[in-house]
Amino acid sequence: MSKSRKSSIEVQSTAIAIVSSSDHDFISLTDMAKKFGDDSLIYNWMRNRNTLELIGIWEQIHNPDSKGLEFETFRKQAGLNSFSLTPRKWIEATGGRIS
Repeated sequence: MSKSRKSSIEVQSTAIAIVSSSDHDFISLTDMAKKFGDDSLIYNWMRNRNTLELIGIWEQIHNPDSKGLEFETFRKQAGLNSFSLTPRKWIEATGGRIS
């Protein structure tokens, strides 16, 4: 397993975490969203069918342990008024690596 390195950048007086792992850098969506609102901004974004498609494809490519069946369940529900999804719920259900 490769080591991760954390750093941050400051954007409009807000610290945005950057996690480097192997040859890849990941920027914290949560930190960026905090500048413009609360966690509901992320929750609403994750309810979107296109967002779920993007996350699902990313997981298939980068996470050999992802659980495709759980992803399909979320994908079918995405966009419905009754559907809600949080990063924690995604990670726990699918074995996802987004955070």
